[in-house]
Amino acid sequence: MEAFSDGVIAIIITIMVLELKIPHGTDLAALVPLIPVFLSYALSFIFLGIYWSNHHHLLQAIKHVDGRVLWANLHLLFWLSLTPFVTGWMGENHFASRPVALYGVVLLFAAVAYFILVRTLIAVHGKDSVLATAVGRDFKGKVSVMVYAVAIPFSFVNSWVACALYVLVSIMWLIPDRRIEKTLIQ
Repeated sequence: MEAFSDGVIAIIITIMVLELKIPHGTDLAALVPLIPVFLSYALSFIFLGIYWSNHHHLLQAIKHVDGRVLWANLHLLFWLSLTPFVTGWMGENHFASRPVALYGVVLLFAAVAYFILVRTLIAVHGKDSVLATAVGRDFKGKVSVMVYAVAIPFSFVNSWVACALYVLVSIMWLIPDRRIEKTLIQ
């Protein structure tokens, strides 16, 4: 499951980078139209990196998977696989309201899918498992879902503020979450 997920995430990132079009000019001014596309790519790359890293740590804390876990993992990968589409649409349209809102929808459902995966793994391994202890109340996960839920409708008021909320969530997750590592060491 880990190798398959790693491969899918690698393909998603590859698809995203292939969407960055080569400019026709040779001066720096030729790069200016690519700035929104690059910014949306960078944000999505960070989100995918966060999911990859946390997924890796998650799987270190488990001993086995069953069919429920495999389907929960595929559910997460489905939402992550939509990232290149919404990333491209958002960047090509200079962070317009609808693309920013749909980007948020994909982020929201990926976060919900990750939450479902964690809960499914805890159900398989038990409430006293290393994973359950490490995850605890999952404050960051719950806050992420709430921020996305606020940002999506806000994208129709001010898409830049919605994007700032998405960045806020990424910053929150970039701060290393050592819960699983600490629990595994103990």
